[in-house]
Amino acid sequence: MSEKRELNLPLGPTPEKMQAAYAAADQMPGEFMHVQMGPQHPATHGVLRVEIETDGEMILKGTPHIGYLHRCFEKVAENITWPQIVPFTDRLDYCSSMNNNLGWSLACEKLFGIEVSERVQTIRVLAAELNRIANHCVALGSYSLDIGAWTPFLLLFQEREHILDLFEELCGGRLLLNYIWIGGLSHDIPDGWLKKVRDFTEYMKPKVPELNQLLSYNKIFTERLANVAVIPADVCLQYGVTGPNLRGAGVKWDLRKSEPYSGYETYDFDIPVGTGEMGQVGDAFDRYMVRVHEIEQSLRIIEQAAGRLEKMPGDDVQAAIPRTFAKVPAGEIYFRTEQPKGELGFYIVSNGKSKPQRVKCRAPSFSNLCVLSKVAPGLLIADMVALIGSIDIVLGDVDR
Repeated sequence: MSEKRELNLPLGPTPEKMQAAYAAADQMPGEFMHVQMGPQHPATHGVLRVEIETDGEMILKGTPHIGYLHRCFEKVAENITWPQIVPFTDRLDYCSSMNNNLGWSLACEKLFGIEVSERVQTIRVLAAELNRIANHCVALGSYSLDIGAWTPFLLLFQEREHILDLFEELCGGRLLLNYIWIGGLSHDIPDGWLKKVRDFTEYMKPKVPELNQLLSYNKIFTERLANVAVIPADVCLQYGVTGPNLRGAGVKWDLRKSEPYSGYETYDFDIPVGTGEMGQVGDAFDRYMVRVHEIEQSLRIIEQAAGRLEKMPGDDVQAAIPRTFAKVPAGEIYFRTEQPKGELGFYIVSNGKSKPQRVKCRAPSFSNLCVLSKVAPGLLIADMVALIGSIDIVLGDVDR
């Protein structure tokens, strides 16, 4: 039996620790244990398999294996008509369907030269921000369950149900919505719906401090996340990490501010970033808290949008929808939006026909997951669950 070798790695999740772990694994490949986490665990954030190489509880290498949920979105999109693609975008990140509809519709509208009314833009913003809150409720609630807290999970999913009820009244769907169409919307807002939105914002505001008291600043929770799975800003930029994960590293980048669309430049809201409040900037706690603060900012945007709609005269929300997509302008475009998980981009090539010639989807979860192999070395096995939960991935978005 070979003699046990001590790695003598420095304490704490530092870059030096990661480099030492990599070096040890390369030099002594036969000394360690390979563990397959998945293709379901950890914490079933989707059908994901993580292959890890360990020395005891220490992770030396972590490799994500994907593709179990691949549904050929891009190939399907090249074989159906432009408006038929909208329901398929629902199923990319099924926790953020409204934002996916918005990204695809805006890309097509820019390619085709379609201008929508201010009322349509405002309704889109309101619906997208409601969906952002719903997404973060899922992310934070399931994350609390990963760490071992049951009550916050129930609380956050209860709040999400109110948003799903609003969506059901708005367009008939709760999860898969098919609401934002190329050139407009599938329905106008029903009578009395804005008042229910107002009631929800007033109801939701005190729930954020309640969540902070219950979970965010719970001693066990903070110690479990602080200084764990640190993703520095330079690593985020190298791997294309965007959204709350990038802002959690202290980078103030949000496409709603940096490259505004749908009139976002006219709304008053802030961009939360990680501050190293409980540990290092870019740790799991910072990524968690950015999402908590984003719920507050989305509530601000929703109130502003609702106020505008109350004063805005009604119009036909389908007026700009082309009567036929049999012949459209030829060309190519890349358009990106700030989806709840990060940058959602669509590269589209049109040959002027009723179907796209080429579609490429830049899914935020895919790029965000890629950083796992960089961050995993030096973590404990239990921290892999904390890492994946803090990144907030959906495998429908990763695999497409």
